[in-house]
Amino acid sequence: MLSYVGRRLALGLFTVWAVSVLSFLIIQLPQGDFVTTHMTELADSGNSSAVYEAERLRAEYGLDQPIFVQYFDWIGGVVRGEFGMSFDWNRPVADVIGDRLVLSMVVSVAAIIFTWAVALPIGVYSAVRRYSIGDYTLTFLGFLGLAVPNFLLALVLMYIGFAVFGTDVGGLFSAPYENAGWSFAKAWDLLKHLVIPAIVLGTAGAAQLIRIMRANLLDELRKPYVITARAKGLPERRVVTKYPVRVALNPFASSIGFLFPQMVSGSIVVSIVLSLPTVGPLLLRALQAQDMFLAGAIVLLLGVMTVIGTLVSDLVLMWLDPRIRHAT
Repeated sequence: MLSYVGRRLALGLFTVWAVSVLSFLIIQLPQGDFVTTHMTELADSGNSSAVYEAERLRAEYGLDQPIFVQYFDWIGGVVRGEFGMSFDWNRPVADVIGDRLVLSMVVSVAAIIFTWAVALPIGVYSAVRRYSIGDYTLTFLGFLGLAVPNFLLALVLMYIGFAVFGTDVGGLFSAPYENAGWSFAKAWDLLKHLVIPAIVLGTAGAAQLIRIMRANLLDELRKPYVITARAKGLPERRVVTKYPVRVALNPFASSIGFLFPQMVSGSIVVSIVLSLPTVGPLLLRALQAQDMFLAGAIVLLLGVMTVIGTLVSDLVLMWLDPRIRHAT
């Protein structure tokens, strides 16, 4: 067990390093850089000192150095906990990401709770009551949830909220609390605003997990050990919940690998539509502005969360399924 975890940690560190190299190179691929874009704006406004300002900024941020020197300067700072300065915001990257990262995690945790709370009982019900009216109804709703894009659902809910209830369901805070310090009232306001983002972000994932849970549980219910348990006279509830549901939970554990990075990024389009102050729109803005230190830090953070999520997923799978534990 410990040797397995050690191997996964070593592989995870290598993966994070590879992600840092690839993300830094990809961000550098477009022609020019942030200084080029900024100086073009100055030149268009009639500023004659654009050339000298560009040289000063490139020297200040180290953009006049070869790309490998820039990478090692950046990754060395990351190791020390310094992610560099954001060109676009003119602030340390850690300060720019900080609040948005916390809110991204809160939104995504709410979406994950909604996804699992909906998918688990409905998936079990659909498998146990297969081909019933309830199963057909839930199957239809599941396909509908997969077919409707998240951003379209967000627009529909925003229209209903405004047209029917006369309220704006966008954002995470009411106007009085947007710039206020944290308090119990602000936290409660945040919880009230989390309902719509959780539903929008969790609908497609819940619909997918319902179908997976139903298929896996149906497969388990046909196996000999379940037939034997029924023949021995065990209550049907115990027959279903003792082992088949536990084995069918494997997809839930496997989903942790991609749910962790979703905590950081979320759905960029949905965040823009709902005006959510999360990391997703920040990443889009950083890429458009070629703010390489900010974009690189967010992409690296996504890679780290993916590695952590995959490790946690593997450990949970080993706990749920003894077959996997013995195979390692």
